[in-house]
Amino acid sequence: MIKRVIAKVLVGVMALSSIGLVAVSADAKQPYVALGADLRDNERQTVLELLGVTEEELHNYEVATVTNAEEHEYLGSYLSAAVIGSRALSSVKLEEKGAGHGIKVTTKNISYCTTGMYQNALVTAGVKDAEVVVAGPFNISGTAALVGTIKAYNTMTGEVLKPENVEAATNELVVTSQLGESMGDQEKAEQLIGAVKDVIVGEAITDPEEIKSTIEETATKLEITLSEEEKQEIATLMSKIADLDLDIDALQEQVSGLYDKLKDLGIDLSVDSEKVEGFFASLGQWFVDTWSQIKQFFS
Repeated sequence: MIKRVIAKVLVGVMALSSIGLVAVSADAKQPYVALGADLRDNERQTVLELLGVTEEELHNYEVATVTNAEEHEYLGSYLSAAVIGSRALSSVKLEEKGAGHGIKVTTKNISYCTTGMYQNALVTAGVKDAEVVVAGPFNISGTAALVGTIKAYNTMTGEVLKPENVEAATNELVVTSQLGESMGDQEKAEQLIGAVKDVIVGEAITDPEEIKSTIEETATKLEITLSEEEKQEIATLMSKIADLDLDIDALQEQVSGLYDKLKDLGIDLSVDSEKVEGFFASLGQWFVDTWSQIKQFFS
């Protein structure tokens, strides 16, 4: 049941800017609302309340409907038709914010994807400085909402996000969500993927063996045990991310909350700090080795 619900929110956000679905000028700043096409009347009212929008206020928004066919179109590469299901329910509200605001996500009736999972995936896609609210009429996974958010962002800002970034972001949310289910700890899964991505992007790692080592070392730091299959899924994802033109400063600025959590756990993934720590560790070892040689000489 959970896996079926996984699919529902990924598409909600992406379908907003499908060609012909919403017509709006590139400089328009109206917020967006994407509603699942299969919401019943009572479910629609529940979702609107959770999004903080009344029927009367909808004229202030660009409104789009997300269909189940669109969910299958965008998620079909990662999830089976049975998992995606036959009803489009996930709904999203998206508002553009000023530079430096970062990506802020709020979820309502989303039991599977954490806010950090959305933030991680959206920054991979290239989204920046936006307020996102994801809602379901009842508890759903929320995976399908990513798609609608990305498409809404394209239309609202006039910035066309690169297809390879969008594809990697979709892959990222699915992998993180499934990993969280497997581990029984959504937040740990979110932290693991965010931490590995930080190192891969910050140190420009592309070698498959180095990517695998980074995954294993980060999992150990976070006290996470991964199966070989999970390691391979993460490695495949990170190989895609390594090929993207992502900026480490943008990652940490847009999803600052995640990196603050990691630092609270004693894991500072700042590239500069790692290099400094590595330098002093090497320097310290040099003194140890030198002192050992001096002692051996006099003995």
